[in-house]
Amino acid sequence: MIKINKELLDKTSANARGSLRKRMNHNFHSELMDRLQRLLNAMEPDTYVQPHKHQESDKREVFILLTGKAVVVEFDNQGTISDHIILDVSSGNYGAEISPGIYHTIISLASGTVVYEVKDGPYTPLNDKNFASWSPEEGSPECKAYNSELLSRLKLFRVVK
Repeated sequence: MIKINKELLDKTSANARGSLRKRMNHNFHSELMDRLQRLLNAMEPDTYVQPHKHQESDKREVFILLTGKAVVVEFDNQGTISDHIILDVSSGNYGAEISPGIYHTIISLASGTVVYEVKDGPYTPLNDKNFASWSPEEGSPECKAYNSELLSRLKLFRVVK
């Protein structure tokens, strides 16, 4: 039995806070070739997930909030926001499923945010994600401003503890 408890969430969040990217995965799948990829994705408000899509027709992605608060954003092919959901247990929004071929990102709105993520596998790093050409590359100086711009468009703010 794989147990997902407070101790595991706290440890994964601490690892995220201490990492350069301000996020950390804890994989439950045993190998990248598994047909179902399952993981915890702990993220802090300063992390940046470049908008991307999974082009293959069988590649869905699901985010289920366990702790914290986050917003999942979908875009059209030109980078215009087409939909979003604020994942927040107190408001009754627990998760989101992204269809194949849809550009999306997730932004942490609170320290200690952890989502349970499920994706169709296998995971092949070279072609898993088709990054949006209209968004900054991860690690570039524009990332923080881009996230802030998205949050401003959605009239959202981060809660950093």
